[in-house]
Amino acid sequence: MAEVVMRVWRGDPEGGTFTDYTMPAVEGEVVLDVIHRIQAGPAPDLACRWNCKAGKCGSCSAEVNGIPRLLCMTRMDSLPPDGPVVVAPMRTFPVIRDLVTDVSFNYEVARRIPPFTPEPPGPDGTHRMMQIDIERGQEFRKCIECFMCQDVCHVIRDHEENKTAFAGPRFFIRLMELESHPLDTLDRRELIRQDMGVGYCNIT
Repeated sequence: MAEVVMRVWRGDPEGGTFTDYTMPAVEGEVVLDVIHRIQAGPAPDLACRWNCKAGKCGSCSAEVNGIPRLLCMTRMDSLPPDGPVVVAPMRTFPVIRDLVTDVSFNYEVARRIPPFTPEPPGPDGTHRMMQIDIERGQEFRKCIECFMCQDVCHVIRDHEENKTAFAGPRFFIRLMELESHPLDTLDRRELIRQDMGVGYCNIT
């Protein structure tokens, strides 16, 4: 039977190393399937965050062969067959244990963003919007908060000290959603410039 070598990072905030697990190759599996088989077999204490296994919740974000991916959406047959499959935690965030990282930085940033504040309804008690504005808002809300965009953003990936001053791409999308909403009444431009640090971004 064909086999696959999974090179999985094991450790905690104090440090760690990669451990190889040789597993039977099973047709049709995604990386998360193999991680689950490792948990059910040689490493029942392997920590990995996941929830929906359908690419909808963003929980199982990690780095596969150095590239941020959702483990539940990364098919094993899409990876190079020669050599181990290297699975590591997202580098931008502190490790809790094994593949689980502390992404609380993102929730702290989210709390600093003033929420949607609509204008009062019209005389008939309703709000009205153009369809194009509705569709634009729906595009912004497709984000599943996997935080992989935060993971690849070099401003915070390579510079831990910037996390206090830079919100990161996920939250500029959120701010754009709010600022472009025709019914919202708040002006967050100064917040974006100062507290969220948009000036750190070199692709805007």
